Amino acid sequence: MKNTTQISKRRILTGTVVSDKMKDTITVNVARYVKLPKYEKYVTITKKFKAHDAGNTKKIGDKVSIEECRPISKDKRFRVIA
Repeated sequence: MKNTTQISKRRILTGTVVSDKMKDTITVNVARYVKLPKYEKYVTITKKFKAHDAGNTKKIGDKVSIEECRPISKDKRFRVIA
């Protein structure tokens, strides 16, 4: 039997908590800095993700890392890792 290590193919994103009003759920705003090819201009693109936060430990304004996981609910596909 071989001793192999499995590399995680899950996405890890970093962002800021913008909402913590739900039970065990936070909303994280993730910003990306992207170049638009047509105009050759750099812009910031933001997207919000819902993430599972067991125990409601994170508050608005906190910097967090979220990891992709199995679907937890209709909208939640991430969980807080740090």
